[in-house]
Amino acid sequence: MYNSYKSLTGFTTFKINTQAKNITTIKSIDTLVDEWHHAVCRQEPVLILGEGSNVLFLEDFAGTVLLNRIKGIVVTEDSVSWRLHVGSGENWHKLVKYSLKHGILGLENLALILGCVGSAPIQNIGAYGIDFKRVCEYVDVLNLYTNKYFRLMAEECYFGYRDSIFIHKYRYGYAIIAVGLILNKKWNPILNYGDLVKLSPKTVTPRQVFNYVCNMRRIKLPNPKKIGNVGSFFKNPIVSSLFATKIKSQYPKMPTYPQISGDVKLAAGWLIDSCALKGLRIGGAAVDRKQALVIINLDHATSNDVIKLARLVRNCVAQKFSLWLEPEVRFISSVGEVNAIEVLS
Repeated sequence: MYNSYKSLTGFTTFKINTQAKNITTIKSIDTLVDEWHHAVCRQEPVLILGEGSNVLFLEDFAGTVLLNRIKGIVVTEDSVSWRLHVGSGENWHKLVKYSLKHGILGLENLALILGCVGSAPIQNIGAYGIDFKRVCEYVDVLNLYTNKYFRLMAEECYFGYRDSIFIHKYRYGYAIIAVGLILNKKWNPILNYGDLVKLSPKTVTPRQVFNYVCNMRRIKLPNPKKIGNVGSFFKNPIVSSLFATKIKSQYPKMPTYPQISGDVKLAAGWLIDSCALKGLRIGGAAVDRKQALVIINLDHATSNDVIKLARLVRNCVAQKFSLWLEPEVRFISSVGEVNAIEVLS
């Protein structure tokens, strides 16, 4: 029996004051299986959590939260590439720093992204011209019901923009235990985004790319160690070229990013900023004054404060641009993940 709930505040970057019936740190696959089955046998909800960098607990969790800390990095190489087998509980940014330190190149554009390695394939994390799909070779998945694991090659993961098979088919009862990365030894810098365009592809070094990316993210995004947040709250919408052209005709300065599919990605931060919502506050939650895409825990915000604010932001953008933003953050109720769009509707 559990006599009292335990605080989740220190295990999420939003730092919303919520609790869970039980919190257990997981350092091995065997422990993960045991604890998951114990929770299921108690007929309690169970949630596997990395570093809590992309979740909003709507209320206290009525079951067990398993903190994934399964670690380990194994590097192999041949004449063409490096291969990294990485435990899902490793910190992503520390992995990027590790690779750079050991002369393994190709992850620099993905520096300073919050969260664990195991979270990377779920939403196909990406930044500054590179996404996880580009560096992924495989993902190892554990079936918690059968205690057997299987390997999905990158093409089997159905990666999309902030999307993958892990959001759909393998959402519950499965756990990512490791990922395999493959990085080409012939380094090809990606310098198409932000201040990276200032760098010369002929003279640039991986360390320079890493430093520029870290600097850009620190300037644009509030430090979650100082101000609670989950980074980008909404996804950048992808629309048809016809729809994008229509909005562009009304707002010529709107940034657009053509996609290989023929569709166009829009900047959610720009859309929100165009509605003059920076600094808008409800209760203890606010739209960040520097980056409109970020909702911050300004002063002991409750999850309800965040929901009300996010709903208002979403409605304002829809009213002005006839476009509904989708949350990037995962919403967790007392018994598990719920549909974020339905919560905000």
